[in-house]
Amino acid sequence: MRIGARVGAYIVMTVAHTGFGISKEILDKIFEPFFTTKELGKGSGMGLSTVMAIIKEHDGFITVSSMSH
Repeated sequence: MRIGARVGAYIVMTVAHTGFGISKEILDKIFEPFFTTKELGKGSGMGLSTVMAIIKEHDGFITVSSMSH
């Protein structure tokens, strides 16, 4: 259950990968505009913040979990 969720149909999408995972310190920041773990000049940090904005615009939710090493 999610606070603010409305009754209705939702789409559930799951994305998984076999990488190293994301540390707790970084996981808390991944949706912040301009946050990136890439070296200077290699990323804008706008990808996940843009995704979050689109999902929120459609009254959706994102849940992220990671099993970092």
